[in-house]
Amino acid sequence: MCGIAGWINLKENLSEKRNLLESMIEALTYRGPDASGRWISDNALIGHRRLIVVDPAGGCQPMERKMGDNRYVITYNGELYNTFDLRQELEGQGYDFKSSSDTEVLLMSYIAWGPKCVEHLNGIYAFGVWDEKERSLFLARDRFGVKPLFYAMRENSLIFASEIKALLKNPLIEPKINAEGLAELFALGPARTPGHGVFKDVFELKPAHSMIFNEGGIHIKKYWSLQSYPHDDGVNITIEKVRQLVSDSIYRQLVADVPLCTFLSGGLDSSAITAIAANTFKKEGKDPLKTFSVDYVDNELYFKSSLFQPNSDLPWIEKMSKEFDTHHHYIKFDTPQLVDALSDAVKARDLPGMADIDSSLWLFCKEVKKETVVALSGECADEIFGGYPWFHNKDMLLLDTFPWSASINERTKILSPEILNLIKPVEYINRRYRETLDEVPRLKGENKLEARRREIFYLNIYWFMSTLLDRKDRMSMASGLEVRVPFCDHRLVQYVWNVPWELKMMDGREKGLLRQALKGILPDYIIDRKKSPYPKTHNPSYEKAVGKWLLEILNDRNSILHKLLNIKEINSMLEGKSDYGKPWFGQLMATPQMFAYLIQVDLWFRENHVWII
Repeated sequence: MCGIAGWINLKENLSEKRNLLESMIEALTYRGPDASGRWISDNALIGHRRLIVVDPAGGCQPMERKMGDNRYVITYNGELYNTFDLRQELEGQGYDFKSSSDTEVLLMSYIAWGPKCVEHLNGIYAFGVWDEKERSLFLARDRFGVKPLFYAMRENSLIFASEIKALLKNPLIEPKINAEGLAELFALGPARTPGHGVFKDVFELKPAHSMIFNEGGIHIKKYWSLQSYPHDDGVNITIEKVRQLVSDSIYRQLVADVPLCTFLSGGLDSSAITAIAANTFKKEGKDPLKTFSVDYVDNELYFKSSLFQPNSDLPWIEKMSKEFDTHHHYIKFDTPQLVDALSDAVKARDLPGMADIDSSLWLFCKEVKKETVVALSGECADEIFGGYPWFHNKDMLLLDTFPWSASINERTKILSPEILNLIKPVEYINRRYRETLDEVPRLKGENKLEARRREIFYLNIYWFMSTLLDRKDRMSMASGLEVRVPFCDHRLVQYVWNVPWELKMMDGREKGLLRQALKGILPDYIIDRKKSPYPKTHNPSYEKAVGKWLLEILNDRNSILHKLLNIKEINSMLEGKSDYGKPWFGQLMATPQMFAYLIQVDLWFRENHVWII
């Protein structure tokens, strides 16, 4: 993967401001530690940081191609999984290639099909193509937003980058936040409204959207969306199609010219990826597949089963590694490491995030990168097959709000009266929730309960899944590790979207359809295992450590938290009993993670010199 950045101004000469482009791409060095490049013209500064995965010699960027009297320049972050198919199609149309890189295939796709090129792509991507003759920039982002892309319009300039930190290196973009940005942090965080950059007038190009910037201004278009229609396939055909789609997606994503591994938790999703990858490696005569897992010191002493986390991973990992002869790496972290890495996670994410869930992934990816460059991970299966408790618990299903963030009182009680009045969190949450429901592609004739389930799936795909994908990209790319997510293949998501609930819940099990589809690929003991999420620490020393740190912050009267929070309520929480119970966000974020989130808020304001307007 890579980092991209650019600055376009159609009215002023930018060529003398290349030093600012250098600052922007330098901020993305960890996303692309292997090489850097820039392309300079009067009206366009295009930059790139490269992580080499395919074709080390032929994939340098920004990549330039001339066609007749026109010149096209691409900067691209991502991976195409149908490169071979596209190349064959383009060669059939008379296009020639100088390399084997997917970058060149993507650029030639744009030259051949223009903005409609995105309709041909299967992959994860964020890219920009500058058309020198037309003085036009085209930006696009993959269908589910696996790869990030932010932009801002200042005066006559369009400035874009993979991450906000690169935008902030341009003096035209100031680290300002208003009431709406505060509502994103405290009413929705660590989720974020699709398209929202939190900083004032900083935006994210939404998933499945493209943009053209030219003399006529900015033009944004949604190029793909889920389609709702009756599912006419029978049980056996449905199972077989899911098996084929899952297997094909995983197989396509094993292509790399660098070492590749899988994350293995012993759960259904990561085990499916590992089984297919390990068998492919064996068939191709490669060394055993490397697999990696994460755990925490003394977790076995403190783990308690719950609705959200029913069992621990270790026994299942051991069985899977032995079954498929993988070279497994057990990575374990202690409380001080998790706490210290909260700061690193904020810097990587550009925003307060999922506390130790982020920091542990940051640490994990840092260790994985010592052995490999590409990893495959099991994100997105729960969102598309219905794995979370809120798909199954009727009370959670019918809650008239975001189901992963139902404990609104836990959010509002910690805020100061002034901030409560300013951001009106309950109203803000409801507005964003209603806006999303208005987008749901309905299916005529569905009963009320099925229509609600369709809403929940849509909310999960475009909110909760986006949060997890953002987390995975930032924490992995902070170490220059490329993580691929096979269950996010748009062909699979579209097909499963219309499968009725009773088929998804085959045999009365969560993700029952996926379990059936993986029979013969996975051993029964994995197929029968109850879903368990990404592991978190249960060690009470973590709560003590973040509590102590938060108290130190509150003792500093200059901390922004004194303006934002109800300090009396926070102190009461710090003095109260330990609470690892009902989450206030997702499945894992309880009171210790609330403390850590507030620490990250303080760190974020200080690190970025954020000011409230």
